[in-house]
Amino acid sequence: MKGQQLQCAIGLNGLTENKREGDLSTPIGTFHFDKIYYRADRLGHMEFFIDSAIIGKDDGWCDDQKSDLYNQYIQFPFEGSAEHLYREDQIYDIICVLNYNTSPIIPGRGSAIFLHIAKPGFLGTEGCIAIESEALIEIATNLTTTSTIIIES
Repeated sequence: MKGQQLQCAIGLNGLTENKREGDLSTPIGTFHFDKIYYRADRLGHMEFFIDSAIIGKDDGWCDDQKSDLYNQYIQFPFEGSAEHLYREDQIYDIICVLNYNTSPIIPGRGSAIFLHIAKPGFLGTEGCIAIESEALIEIATNLTTTSTIIIES
């Protein structure tokens, strides 16, 4: 899909070069994809070229700046603040984890930056990039360890 333009949703507060936890902004930069998580109960079994895992009911992502697991996959029950990956809506039926704030992880610099399915009407995100589900599935099934996403203003 190189060079193809797709409608997308970004953070409710737009793009930023200085991402902070909870600022509702999408970070600017070039990022690789670390892992894909998906709902096999909704999408069926899928094959990917990069590391992947099926989302289970107890899966989450830590957004607690005080936790040693900040900006990492967790399982519930969890003492700190974390986002549930297993959702009633479909926006996390497939998520591609960007390598934003991962090496090193800096508390407060933002967490859970994903490429995921857009809400109806492409409503703004909390900092992720969201696109239409069919396009995301096509992209996700073709990602490799060298694939990147460029977020620029």
